[in-house]
Amino acid sequence: MRPYILAETNYKNVKDEHYEIAILPWGATEAHNYHLPYATDNILAEEIAKLTCKIAWDQAAKPLLLPTIPFGVNTGQMDVPFCMNINPSTQYAILKDTLQVLDKHNIKKLVIFNAHGGNNFKPIIRELSLDFPEVFVCSLNWFQSIDAKDYFDEPGDHAGELETAAVMHFKPELVLPLEEAGNGYAKNYKLKGLKEGWVTSQRKWTKVTEDTGVGNPKKATAEKGKKFVEAVAKKVADFLIELHHADLNDLYE
Repeated sequence: MRPYILAETNYKNVKDEHYEIAILPWGATEAHNYHLPYATDNILAEEIAKLTCKIAWDQAAKPLLLPTIPFGVNTGQMDVPFCMNINPSTQYAILKDTLQVLDKHNIKKLVIFNAHGGNNFKPIIRELSLDFPEVFVCSLNWFQSIDAKDYFDEPGDHAGELETAAVMHFKPELVLPLEEAGNGYAKNYKLKGLKEGWVTSQRKWTKVTEDTGVGNPKKATAEKGKKFVEAVAKKVADFLIELHHADLNDLYE
């Protein structure tokens, strides 16, 4: 039993414990090329969040890891079988209800630990700030916390080398042999603004990639994944420790 993981601990411990920060892992259920499981984002969100919270807890911070939300925004993948979509408005409703519980039990800091590129919590956080002005809410994308190019030849965007290596480390039994994976080739927009990234839109996934991957997974290894996720966990844990000690009335310099 790890006291910082809500799903594992019990009321006997929780009733006498003070938690400073709630951590909410948020993933997605979607196709990840041919070789990775649909739960890839959920596995990585939960496992890396566990590592992160352990490091922070061992350094006297008080995070509480909530259960992972397994569905994300997949509006561009609706024609891929069983890519489970929830809309941003649904995410807002889930977060609002979650904050009602946290606020009642005096947790005033929430970190959304995001593992899915289709999730964008910034506008939701803005709206929540009106509902719960005394609760600090932030989100992070664990896969962007450090420079992946220092660890991988071609990190990729979706089911590429980075995600493949990380799942190979945590759940190797769920990864098919890499010779069965697609090459993750993805088309780009023809329109210049979209190609350069200063114009954004919704990608139609089956028009972009044949195997649902974006990024070549072929050079992934479990060893690369282990080094990367451990470095991520240390970096994010440092933030949690800093946030634990932060005065919400004195955040700016």
